[in-house]
Amino acid sequence: MQRIVLFLIAIMTMSTIDAQTLTERQQGLAACACLMAQGDLERLEPAVHMALDKGVTINELKEAFSQLYAYTGFPRSLNALGVLSKVLEASPRGGLEGVWQEGKPWKRPAEWDDAKKAYELGTKNQTQLSGKPFNYEFCPQDDYYLKSHLFGDIFAGDQLSAADREIVTVAALSGLEGVAPQLAAHKQGAVNMGNSKQLVDDLCTWLCNEGYTLSTKWPKGEPNPYGKYFIGQSYLADVGGGVMNVTFEPRCRNNWHIHHKQVQVLICVAGRGWYQEWGKAPVEMTPGTVIAIPAEVKHWHGAQKDSWFQHLTYHKDVQEDASNEWCEPVDDATYNVLTK
Repeated sequence: MQRIVLFLIAIMTMSTIDAQTLTERQQGLAACACLMAQGDLERLEPAVHMALDKGVTINELKEAFSQLYAYTGFPRSLNALGVLSKVLEASPRGGLEGVWQEGKPWKRPAEWDDAKKAYELGTKNQTQLSGKPFNYEFCPQDDYYLKSHLFGDIFAGDQLSAADREIVTVAALSGLEGVAPQLAAHKQGAVNMGNSKQLVDDLCTWLCNEGYTLSTKWPKGEPNPYGKYFIGQSYLADVGGGVMNVTFEPRCRNNWHIHHKQVQVLICVAGRGWYQEWGKAPVEMTPGTVIAIPAEVKHWHGAQKDSWFQHLTYHKDVQEDASNEWCEPVDDATYNVLTK
């Protein structure tokens, strides 16, 4: 009978974990962590506003930015804390959705005064995160730093749960290049620390779809040879069959232009962007959006202010003497009014 009860409890626990959904608060933490890791202070500032509006406390953000020094270095950690301080100084009474929460008071972890306890806690946390005992015998120094400091001293703080800490870490690593092994390990670690696999997958998808990362199967390509007709940096990749993939950095857009005697097709595959025809309202583009641009229509397309944007493009109904006419840039007055 006892075994049956334990089995039912386990099933109920698994169901609860599987039913987890990514909350707005977790999205706020993830956005800030990802942009902090990239060192993108311009985009981090509105993300901090968003996170505080969505229920992340001030002390939780301090803890997240402090923890991430272990993954991104002190310069980016301190810069992110500087952005948080700037936001709080500019809006001391909170954001549009009410007063921001200070959170529970910070207190010095007892482990900081006992190296043995910190090491023991770190060993326990690292074992749970890894799913088995982890010993990095190749480099004893790093093995000690990981156990004693990262998973000991840092994880001893009580501002963030272990599950939230891994959301922060996965989000930060998602924003960096060249860390695929660590990202894969921490995605599994996030599950081991209490998040569901579906939630972790949803987190990574959300970061990509919102344009905080550019994690797609489509190649980024090389700097766009038509860059003189763009404001900001773009990249071009030939993916075959007459189809090109264009990648726009945040705020990047092309000039107004006209395709003569041919129809251009745009297919958004990552991030968020805009398409606008002359004299008409702009159209938001998200993954899956398809737009066929008639010949002779003056238009532009590009990324949202705070998002990468990637679209495939090709031409159809191409007639003899088809050409492309580049016109004036999309001025800031036109672009800056665009919001999500």
